[in-house]
Amino acid sequence: MTPAIVYLKKQKVTFDIHQYQHEVDAQSFGLEAAQKLGVDQAKIYKTIVLETDQQNLVVAIVPVKNQVNLKKLAKVCKVKKVIMADKAKVQASTGYILGGVSPLGQKKRLATYMNESALEHQQIYISAGRRGLEVSLAASDLAQLLQASFCDLV
Repeated sequence: MTPAIVYLKKQKVTFDIHQYQHEVDAQSFGLEAAQKLGVDQAKIYKTIVLETDQQNLVVAIVPVKNQVNLKKLAKVCKVKKVIMADKAKVQASTGYILGGVSPLGQKKRLATYMNESALEHQQIYISAGRRGLEVSLAASDLAQLLQASFCDLV
């Protein structure tokens, strides 16, 4: 049981767990999840940890088929620039390894921004904290748990 699943159970949020056999040579963890779970990739969201020019870490949750628009995220964060966070900082801050970073159950709560497209789906899929493990839940529930803002990030 991952910290993300423990957190969801503790918060009594409705969610489902989805497992699949992760392939070590997968090019994209999110696209692999969509394919293996037989889910439209528009419903699979990835968790990206970025660093602002003020050296603060933030989380962006975007569809796996898209890249985070760094300029849009910087504007939302009210900073001049954001960059991808260093792998070591991501692991130290979240407690998760890349490819299995969940926005839930992180060691340290980070400011979180969700792409507004998540509201178009009854449920979205996010990492449950391990490669090959996803949870599906309502985007509104996820946003409430994370105190996340919905905005255009792609």
